[in-house]
Amino acid sequence: QVQLVESGGGLVQAGGSLRLSCAASGSIFNANAMGWYRQAPGKQRELVAHLTGGGSTNYPDSVKGRFTISRDNAKNTVYLQMNSLKPEDTAVYYCKAVLPGGTLWGQGTQVTVSS
Repeated sequence: QVQLVESGGGLVQAGGSLRLSCAASGSIFNANAMGWYRQAPGKQRELVAHLTGGGSTNYPDSVKGRFTISRDNAKNTVYLQMNSLKPEDTAVYYCKAVLPGGTLWGQGTQVTVSS
């Protein structure tokens, strides 16, 4: 079964950038959709970036223009480029894959933005 492993989180100052990676243990070229979500303490998990199998992207207003989702099928990896980070972006970030066989989640990676 395909597994997802996120990496690239860490501590960054406000205004800085991070690139998160989501590496799949198997092929994701047939994924119906890929997404990045985040969950801050005491809050519900929320979508921050969505990528369809056809290549369309969607972002909530809170990150639009700052975050970019992309995928490299050859590397079975999905990325989240995060620029102009704000303290309110602090959360655990999760990768999600919607595959023909079901939906998978990674274990999450912590992003902390200091003011």
